[in-house]
Amino acid sequence: MKHGIVIKSTGSWYRVRTDEGLDLECKVKGTFRLKEIRSTNPVAVGDGVTIAEREGETAYITDIDERKNYIIRKASNLSKQSHILAANIDLAALVVTVAHPVTDTTFIDRFLASAEAYNVPAILIFNKTDLLNDEERETLNILLYIYKEAGYETICTSAIDLTGIETLQNTLQGKITLLAGNSGVGKSTLLNLLIPEAHAKTAEISEAHEQGTHTTTYSELYPFGNGAQGGIIDIPGIKGFGTFDMEPEEISHYFREIFHISAGCRFGNCTHTNEPGCAVLEALENHRLAPSRYASYLSMLEDKDAGKYRS
Repeated sequence: MKHGIVIKSTGSWYRVRTDEGLDLECKVKGTFRLKEIRSTNPVAVGDGVTIAEREGETAYITDIDERKNYIIRKASNLSKQSHILAANIDLAALVVTVAHPVTDTTFIDRFLASAEAYNVPAILIFNKTDLLNDEERETLNILLYIYKEAGYETICTSAIDLTGIETLQNTLQGKITLLAGNSGVGKSTLLNLLIPEAHAKTAEISEAHEQGTHTTTYSELYPFGNGAQGGIIDIPGIKGFGTFDMEPEEISHYFREIFHISAGCRFGNCTHTNEPGCAVLEALENHRLAPSRYASYLSMLEDKDAGKYRS
């Protein structure tokens, strides 16, 4: 038996780097899949695993270490299943763009809420800032204010003039970071700037639809930085982010500013929708809560019935 970390997942094969530094191509035992039947991928990049290896035969993952955390979303094919994006991460970095293409704030908020729910620190990377006109730059400044007020670190970047790249390098140093984002936001280009040997594929976005094409088809962990502990997990571009396994009464806890404001609500079980004495509705009316954040909260409340935001 050997122990290692999953550094690449194609869905059917897994590359595991053993504690001795050897890379092995592995499969998952069929019986092992049943242990997490609600997940489309029982093993994720970042997982610590035990491997059974026999000479001349395929190596099999037989056990998985307890996870300290993970990022999960509703699977794109079956709404009752989940898809684990990565496990045992120190930071979730979401790459977004104000334009070319536009990243929807609901998508941003769903990602941040999921990170909050599963105990993963998160930051926002606003990329392609060199392409913005005056109106778009004003939108950027509003979004920066909203998310800084909510307590999130934000970094503005550009692969063209290298704005923010050094700041990003310093922020990710020594951490295992999940790098996520919609297709077309420049995630692969940023990865290549941070880790040239990654050779991540890049593609132009469609001018007709202002959308990117999927250039990453599998998840992979790349070593990053001077320390042995650092790494960046690159995953395929995400279209939608369906939140998974959240109870309606919990959702407000995953919006930092709503949770903070809700301490002033008259009722302890306030849903912040129509109750009297609701501090959240009052904050919304007095412009102390961003309408976009509140709209995202409401959309997540509706998820139980609507099954929205499946990609």
